[in-house]
Amino acid sequence: MRRRSHAFRNTDPFIDLLFNALLGFTFLFLVSVLFINPDARKGRVNLKAEYIISVTWPDHLADDIDLWVQDPIGETVSYLQKDASWLHLDRDDRGEINDTIMVDGKEVVYPINQEVVTLRGIIPGEYVVNLYYYAAASTSPVEALVKVEKVNPTLQTVFVQKSTLSKQDDERTIVRFVLDREGRIESMSTLPKRLTPYALDPGS
Repeated sequence: MRRRSHAFRNTDPFIDLLFNALLGFTFLFLVSVLFINPDARKGRVNLKAEYIISVTWPDHLADDIDLWVQDPIGETVSYLQKDASWLHLDRDDRGEINDTIMVDGKEVVYPINQEVVTLRGIIPGEYVVNLYYYAAASTSPVEALVKVEKVNPTLQTVFVQKSTLSKQDDERTIVRFVLDREGRIESMSTLPKRLTPYALDPGS
């Protein structure tokens, strides 16, 4: 039996070097991709939400207006509890008090007065949206704008209303809405319901 020819073993060393270098660069590229992708995912913002409930009042005011929202199982989100069931308070805005931050040793002012509650999942039943006038700094009543927006699958404003808060400790039920299992609004009302734990002022 004839032995196989060894002619193919006599290749150019330079070609072998180039081939090995190519393999090395390919390996390094794949490793870098594996390590970079998790970091890129960490930087992404999860915008998963079903509804966004917000209140805004005039800029540069020191008045503190709070958003209180209760879900169908009785969980309530507010500055006292920023996470409750699938409700989340994104920011407790205290008027001018927390509008200023320090960046590189300089004061930066963000004058917008706004609180936002995100509903990240659907629980069928009634949701209650209240405003509470925590601290009054103005000598005149403050007008606040409340919005309820459906986010999923597309942004749609389903409720918007202005409300005037006249004095400190004033609490108003702005809207009560009922969601079905698919997250659609079945009905709305403005029947008052107190959500805060503070005792009513006998003189109010």
